[in-house]
Amino acid sequence: MKVIYNAAIIISILTIIISCGSGDEYTTDKKGFAAIEKELKNKFGDNAYFTELSITHNTAVGNIVGVTVTKAPESLKMGHWNLLQTNWKQNSEISLEVPEGSKAADFMFQLDDKINLPKLGELVEKSSIQLQNEKDIKNPLLNIAFIKFPKNGDASKTEYHVNLKPKDGDTNFRFNYDLNGNLIEMDY
Repeated sequence: MKVIYNAAIIISILTIIISCGSGDEYTTDKKGFAAIEKELKNKFGDNAYFTELSITHNTAVGNIVGVTVTKAPESLKMGHWNLLQTNWKQNSEISLEVPEGSKAADFMFQLDDKINLPKLGELVEKSSIQLQNEKDIKNPLLNIAFIKFPKNGDASKTEYHVNLKPKDGDTNFRFNYDLNGNLIEMDY
C-alpha cells in the first residue's frame, strides 16, 4: 500500500512538472533566442509584422517575451502579447494611424535574414563577454534585449539593444548595435 502511495505522489509531481513547462529552451543566448523566434513564427506565422519585440529576463520566471504584432498590416490593427513560461497572453489590441499615402507595413519589421532573434542572442553573448573583460563583472545577467525599429520606417537604421546587469547590483550596462552587429555605443 505504501509503495502505491509513493508511486502516486511521484507520478503526480512528474505530471505537474511536465504539464507546466519551464521554457528552459528559451535561454539568454543565440540558441535560446532562436527557439523564441521559432515560437513566435509558430504562434503568429512566418510573415508576421512587428512594431515592438523585447525579451526581458527575470531570474525567478525566466524570459518574458513582449511583442506588438499583426498578420495583416493593412488592417491597421495589432495585438500586444506576452509569452511567459510557454503561455501566451494578449494584453491589448492597438489601432494604428499612418501618414496619408503610406502603408502600415512600411513602419513595421519582419523576422528574417536582416532582422532576427538569433543575431540578438549572439549580441547578448558578445556583450556579456565584453562586460566581463572590460569591467571584470562575472556572469552578468540579461535585463532586457530588444529590437529598436525607427519610427520613420527606415529599416536600415534598426538597432539591437542589450541591457545587462551584475548578478548582485543595480547598474544597467547598455549596448547598442547596428543590424550587422557593430557596436554603436556602450553606456551605463
